[in-house]
Amino acid sequence: MKSIARLISLLLLAGSVSACASEQPNSLKTPWGKWYFAFTTPKALPAQVTLLKLLDVDGYASTYRTIDQPQGINVGKWSERNSAGNTQFNKADRLLQIMIFCWDSIIDKKVYQSTLFFTQDTWNKMTTPYPDVLEPAKNAYRQTMLIGLAPEGKVRVWLRQYGHSDIPLNDTRITTVSGKDLDMCKGETNFPNGYEYSESIKKFVSGKKYPYGTW
Repeated sequence: MKSIARLISLLLLAGSVSACASEQPNSLKTPWGKWYFAFTTPKALPAQVTLLKLLDVDGYASTYRTIDQPQGINVGKWSERNSAGNTQFNKADRLLQIMIFCWDSIIDKKVYQSTLFFTQDTWNKMTTPYPDVLEPAKNAYRQTMLIGLAPEGKVRVWLRQYGHSDIPLNDTRITTVSGKDLDMCKGETNFPNGYEYSESIKKFVSGKKYPYGTW
């Protein structure tokens, strides 16, 4: 697992170098300018994303250190329509192959490193139009990806389809590691002095059994 993460990190680094060298057209044409990603967590079970890298379908890499953080209100399980944080900084130009990111699970009091491998199914869903809810004669696109971060280091991923339920990306291969298996995320944390539960977290988890739901 660690060797896979290291290989991905090297690919991302190589991609970022080549991406700076020249601008290439998208190998998979998209009918939109950008796509967006947003993070969500269960209510009162917070997490923070500290570092994220993308490798796109053309082999170009992007690194994000300024990241819009998770927000969520679900209790007990994910919803058919999940609330999420903003996407002001969480955006990209090309379709993605791999996403790898570091996150602090405050409720678990540990750092996780998650890697998502995307498939043709994701690209098809993002580039295929559906009728706009407000103007059915117009096309809308699934340009926003939602990423759920839950206790036990569990990660889920969906595409948002406005006016409808979120679409699970079940073909996405997701791997998550922590502790000695961290590679890119070793030392990446917003809590170098340790984690403390806020009063709202303490109140929410009181009397509940970890992991506080089915995620």
